[in-house]
Amino acid sequence: MRQIDIQRMAGEARLNRFHYGVLGWCALIIIFDGYDLAVAGIALPSIMKAMQIEASQAGLLVSTALVGMMFGNIVLGTIAERIGRRVAIAVCVGLFSVFTAAAGFCSDPLLFGAARFVAGIGIGGVMPNVIAQMTEYAPRRVRSTMVTLMFSGYSVGGMLAAVLGKNLIESYGWQSVFIAAGLPVLLIPLILKWMPESVPFLVRRDRTDDLRRLALRIDPGYRAQAGDRFVVVEAEVAAGAPISQLFHQGRALSTLMFWLSCFMCLFMVYALSSWLTKLMASAGYSLGSALTFVLVLNLGGMIGAIGGGWLADRFHIKHVLIGMYVLAAVSITLLGHPVPTAWLYVLVALAGASTIGTQIVGCAYAGQFYPLGIRATGIGWTLGMGRGGAILAPILIGFLVAMGLPLAQNFIAIAVPGLAAALAVLMIDHGRSASSLAGPGEIRGDAGMADVPQHPAKTHP
Repeated sequence: MRQIDIQRMAGEARLNRFHYGVLGWCALIIIFDGYDLAVAGIALPSIMKAMQIEASQAGLLVSTALVGMMFGNIVLGTIAERIGRRVAIAVCVGLFSVFTAAAGFCSDPLLFGAARFVAGIGIGGVMPNVIAQMTEYAPRRVRSTMVTLMFSGYSVGGMLAAVLGKNLIESYGWQSVFIAAGLPVLLIPLILKWMPESVPFLVRRDRTDDLRRLALRIDPGYRAQAGDRFVVVEAEVAAGAPISQLFHQGRALSTLMFWLSCFMCLFMVYALSSWLTKLMASAGYSLGSALTFVLVLNLGGMIGAIGGGWLADRFHIKHVLIGMYVLAAVSITLLGHPVPTAWLYVLVALAGASTIGTQIVGCAYAGQFYPLGIRATGIGWTLGMGRGGAILAPILIGFLVAMGLPLAQNFIAIAVPGLAAALAVLMIDHGRSASSLAGPGEIRGDAGMADVPQHPAKTHP
């Protein structure tokens, strides 16, 4: 009898059509997810005018989606281990598509906010699941690159919203950009048909035929035998993926540090998204149109994500993350000092690369740190706890702006979390990560077969 670990098979496989298919589906979903997240900001001036609301009320409308994302990160990242990752992704796509479109039919601010809250659950729930999906199936040598390449779709979605938003709003009204967001719901049947299911989910339900077909897609050289038995390490497939497992086997401090670094990173991302244009305008800089600013920031984020992933596959991902956080602190601090306009755009791009891009690399690290059976749970809780930084940032920086502080001090307030995040990542115990504890090889034989390295023993407290 052969015991076949598909997780290890995927980690050592050569890139083929299967891997590119998973990357394509996950990236497409993330692009639509990014569009849905960005569309409210693009249409906000028109919404304020149409609904006759003040800036403070408009800020609350935007924040409803962020609160929904917090719930989505935690809840849908956790229950995916129970209902299957493919179904969880389909549910998320349905939520953010239907309810973003529904927001386009709302003329009342309360109904609009409620629709955006539910859409936010879907937007947030997609994140941990597609990261876990890509991490599970990407070959180990290019894992960080593929995860960050996929996740850079958020920047593509943001740029798509910026480019389409102006024309659609001018021609058809602000409602059109929301109604257009309902189109991805048509992808759900295709996601359920073509997206591979999580290996632990299939193993727990003894779906041997599905596992055999999946193994053949991952490794076309695989030859099925009648006695093949598909397994994963027992510690990695604990039923229900209890949250307490995030703190087992010496992971407690590292889990808290992942939460803290994500909180600080999202604080910087949303502080810049909310206040950079206002701060620079108050300093007398001309950034051109808001569209150009959005494109530069998101383009920098995309380059930072892909470049950071490439570096993480060639150097230690932990060290790459620390360097990116330090770069964020430096580049954001420099934004508070007078520079030529050309250099200002360079600094904005660097700020996007080292905040938006770093957040994506950080998610990739979390995906590699946690064992397979609690991967979506670990990523979901990291993003959920970090989401507090996204909610706090616009409020806190707005308070500082209202105090009339010098420009440099405002940017220092945004930059300091970068240093805190770097220290948090420094304290993560990489020796407790799943990637460090896993050994080579994916097929183990019985007494009649050649010896192949075993998984290291693991126990629960």
